[in-house]
Amino acid sequence: MSDEQLLAALKINLKITATAYDNRLGELIAASLTFIVREGCSTLDPSASAEDAQLVIMYASWLWNQRDNPTAPMPRMLRWALNNRIFSEKASGASAPPAPPDGSQYIITEGGDGA
Repeated sequence: MSDEQLLAALKINLKITATAYDNRLGELIAASLTFIVREGCSTLDPSASAEDAQLVIMYASWLWNQRDNPTAPMPRMLRWALNNRIFSEKASGASAPPAPPDGSQYIITEGGDGA
């Protein structure tokens, strides 16, 4: 999907017909892309994948709806979609973390900080 198509789909999802919020919604789409990549989806490409486009739309919709309730947790549907996307990317080996320079292995602790 192109940027214009993402914006149109987001507006449909949010039931917005006016153009008054287009700049803000565009910023939310851009922020959603950044946040999703930060979560671990390094191969995210909404222009080539309908699944990725829908993930961006869902994430941007959640960001928009947080205006009314900033402490609301991420919807379960979005969390599952995000986790599934991250796990499928990792399972396919699309972006494995680099090996430590000394040849040792990473040790993951309960905190997940590698220490």
